[in-house]
Amino acid sequence: MPLSDLDKSAPAKAAAHARLRPRDAASLLLVDRTGKELRILMGRRHMRHVFMPGKFVFPGGRTERADGRIAAFGELTPSDENNLLKGMGTRPSAQRCRALALSAIRETYEEAGLFLGRRAPAAIGHPDWAAFDQRGILPDLSAMRYFARATTPPGGSRRFDTRFFMAFREAVADSLPEGTGPSLELEELCWLPFHDALKLDIPTITRAIIQEAQLVLGANPELSPGHSVVQYRMKYGRFVREVF
Repeated sequence: MPLSDLDKSAPAKAAAHARLRPRDAASLLLVDRTGKELRILMGRRHMRHVFMPGKFVFPGGRTERADGRIAAFGELTPSDENNLLKGMGTRPSAQRCRALALSAIRETYEEAGLFLGRRAPAAIGHPDWAAFDQRGILPDLSAMRYFARATTPPGGSRRFDTRFFMAFREAVADSLPEGTGPSLELEELCWLPFHDALKLDIPTITRAIIQEAQLVLGANPELSPGHSVVQYRMKYGRFVREVF
């Protein structure tokens, strides 16, 4: 390609990135409350990743349409479902709410080897959830609380509309003996007190979400349904924090 064509293509790519619609994604912040201090699960993204390589994050990833049709032991609370529906724009549905929560559970297995759910005789019957079927576990959405949302600002080559859920470690029914997930996307998985997690090499939004989780747990230590949700997004040219 001639240099002149490259020069012309750069503005076109920038404009295309600006118009890029964010993809639904979900992340799960697991909290261990068995010790004197609350600890959260973090893992370092593999350096091969294009998006935030080497950064410490929570398990999470893109939501797939099939996730919304997966059987569950327990469903989202009405409060959590209603909060998810509020920000869905023109495509709100209970199935999309389920897909977001279930993708957070699926990604937590794939990246951290942890099965958030309950023992049950029913089978899911989907290849992405085969490991759950093998252990007789159904995902449990009722153990999760939706507490935060963040949308990647325009301009990047990848944009995500990420919903953040929180659950206690005791909701994990089983784990892989390898100490990591089959995708190998997260390395150096560790359970850390909040103040130590904030010292890691973490994205700015991850730092904000950790601090939001601290606020939620401070006001609602049992994670009872009904708390507010915080949202981070670009508005009028600046990144803003909103509560609803």
